[in-house]
Amino acid sequence: MGMTVTEKILAAHAGKNSVSPGDLINVKLDLVLGNDITAPIAIKEFRLIGIDRIFDKNKIVIVLDHFAPNKDIDSAEQCRMVRQFAHKQDLTNYFEVGRMGIEHALLPEQGLVLPGDAIIGADSHTCTYGALGAFSTGVGSTDLAAAMATGEAWIKVPSSIKFSFRGHLNPWVTGKDLILYTIGQIGVDGALYQAMEFTGEAISSLSVDSRLSMCNMAIEAGGKSGIIAPDNKTLDYVEGRSSRTFNVYQSDDDAQYAAVYEWDVANIEPQVAFPHLPSNTRGISEVGDVVIDQVVIGSCTNGRLEDLRIAAQVLKDHEVDRRIRCIIIPATQDIYRQAMKEGLIEIFIDAKAAVSTPTCGPCLGGHMGVLARGERALATTNRNFIGRMGHPESEVYLSGPAVAAASAIAGKITSPEEL
Repeated sequence: MGMTVTEKILAAHAGKNSVSPGDLINVKLDLVLGNDITAPIAIKEFRLIGIDRIFDKNKIVIVLDHFAPNKDIDSAEQCRMVRQFAHKQDLTNYFEVGRMGIEHALLPEQGLVLPGDAIIGADSHTCTYGALGAFSTGVGSTDLAAAMATGEAWIKVPSSIKFSFRGHLNPWVTGKDLILYTIGQIGVDGALYQAMEFTGEAISSLSVDSRLSMCNMAIEAGGKSGIIAPDNKTLDYVEGRSSRTFNVYQSDDDAQYAAVYEWDVANIEPQVAFPHLPSNTRGISEVGDVVIDQVVIGSCTNGRLEDLRIAAQVLKDHEVDRRIRCIIIPATQDIYRQAMKEGLIEIFIDAKAAVSTPTCGPCLGGHMGVLARGERALATTNRNFIGRMGHPESEVYLSGPAVAAASAIAGKITSPEEL
């Protein structure tokens, strides 16, 4: 019997010829990730193990991105602990403010994740890297501590679900819309502890940026991971970013799936997720009259260069409605620099948007855009749970960058086609 791309990667990293869903395996890891929220707990647990050194200073990545630049004294103390650990362990891939970016945009950009890798990170959106054909999944801080010590992780092999998207995308539809549509169809637990494998001609047509956005939100359907088998776009993306060797895996024709879904993207319009679940989705034509107070364009889901280009295309020669604020956050320093070179930042400022240094910030209600009681935000982020972006009586709606930018101009949730 054949194997899925996920099963092949896990078998290779477990030193086995084959694995099946439900198998319990020990996996040798290519990369271990922590951030300023999860790493401090892991560091405390690491010290309790009683060893002095990490397993490999080149395979552990720590990024200060959630509450950095420090929003208060507590976050400053968190970052100080991480900083001291990183320097003591001489980490090759420690990213300080000024060098960092939002972790799930930064690692692919820096060539730290490659096809065929096995990666864990103490952040649920570590599943992002499946867009490059890697197995990547989020874990808890204690698992991060053990991985920092051993370079291994204990994993139950997930079953896989295939999502096949055929046809040609409608205007303004991106990977964000496809994943919101998917979550709306199957629910927030529709892929619980399963690998979500995205395929079909519509997926092949997506840019790598859009694929990263799509795999980023696999966790919002309960997925253990999201993955897109590598193609020429993937190989072009990783070329020159790393000198490390990698392996390309594809699913066998006779691979077994727990379920298969097939959709024609001609029937999918830009999507909006209403409070308070990512699965509460509607097509833009079904949204109605929803007035908003804030727009956020950024995050590990939609702060990449393609997202900023789309937002600038919509915002050019327009201004943000005077009643609301629009916050735009380039996901990394390199993205910020390129956006300046292309004149995107000038478009944003001319439109009266605020542009921030790279940070997760408002996505988790951290800083740089926290909501007050009764306020509504439309965001290109990944979660809209109660209180996610601030006060528990605020509301968060989710969309792609085109709808977000158009809504900033209109002051209510709006399609770019309506401007």
